[in-house]
Amino acid sequence: MSTLLLDRTLWDLTLDSKGNIAVADDPYAIAQDVASACKLFQGELYYDTTKGVPYFQEILGHRPPLSVFKAALVKAALTVPGVQSAVVFVSSLTNREIQGQIQVTTTTGAVVVVSLGSLVPA
Repeated sequence: MSTLLLDRTLWDLTLDSKGNIAVADDPYAIAQDVASACKLFQGELYYDTTKGVPYFQEILGHRPPLSVFKAALVKAALTVPGVQSAVVFVSSLTNREIQGQIQVTTTTGAVVVVSLGSLVPA
């Protein structure tokens, strides 16, 4: 499967060496799509407001247990085609900044990693 390649800093479209819109292929495409799914605020996707992470509804300003946040990220990751399973690992939570990773196993058995700190493929 392919997806439009996003610049890792700006999270916007980028061009390939020929000046065309760049495309990413698996397994990076799955990692990038997982990062996008986890960045999506629930209600933000106008054609399906049920998708996304309930940041405003359950996380930001609510101080939920870490397990609620991790479960929300896993649920978002599992919406990406080609994802078989996902596990969230948190290595630190300091000054409202979280560090860790989402480890995703694809339906082909590949393991891809998304960094929690910036939510970009590792």
